[in-house]
Amino acid sequence: MKISGNTILITGGGSGIGRALAEAFHTLGNQVIIAGRRQQVLDETVAANPGMKSALLDIENAEGIRVFADRLGKDYPSLNVVIHNAGIMRPENLLEQGDDLGTLDATVTTNLLGPIRLTAALLPLLKQQPAATIMTVSSGLAFIPLALTPTYCATKAAIHSYSQSLRYQLRNTSVDVIELVPPYVQTELMGSGQASDPRAMPLKDFIDEVMTILKTQPDATEILGERVRPLRFAELNGVEKYEAFFQSFNDAVPAPH
Repeated sequence: MKISGNTILITGGGSGIGRALAEAFHTLGNQVIIAGRRQQVLDETVAANPGMKSALLDIENAEGIRVFADRLGKDYPSLNVVIHNAGIMRPENLLEQGDDLGTLDATVTTNLLGPIRLTAALLPLLKQQPAATIMTVSSGLAFIPLALTPTYCATKAAIHSYSQSLRYQLRNTSVDVIELVPPYVQTELMGSGQASDPRAMPLKDFIDEVMTILKTQPDATEILGERVRPLRFAELNGVEKYEAFFQSFNDAVPAPH
């Protein structure tokens, strides 16, 4: 992926990792469009970054995604990079879930169906570009699930699988597929406490690492920082060590995470 001269759409671009990526790419001379559900948050981000653009998007609305993609193609015909960053992460007590599946439905729709639907809607435009990139965002928890957030982890594991299949099917096109695999980062994904949790990687450090990898490894298919590698490659140690790691990892994480 080239890191300048692009027209980039970033979903969930008004806060957390999405905003930090948007600002990093904006600084490098890309035309960045941030998308999300909260107009005020989008407006605040754009105001702080003159030249950045925004567009409202409800990633849970299937028909809305199609309308959004059509409008985006007309407004930004040079669009060649999509970063699927929008996501939600909520704790679930499966023993007491019963018929209340609101969190499950919202998580699957936002984290999994949303990126798949938006990719399908934008792929015709992306394939027309001389060079294009789809960046999915999974998680270290795709490889070692956090039992506290089972649906979130399941969607991220599915995004990893989807990214591999998408990359293979697009291998003879101009569209590259990159999977960004974050560790535990200081954002408000799981509430304000996460933003100052000393166990989490500072957001600036994470973004600096990501941008360095993109600059120095332009052909990378997975963006893996040092902190996420133990999770990403835990299965290489064998079943017994993996199970032990899973047990200790979950035992060590108090709620909320």
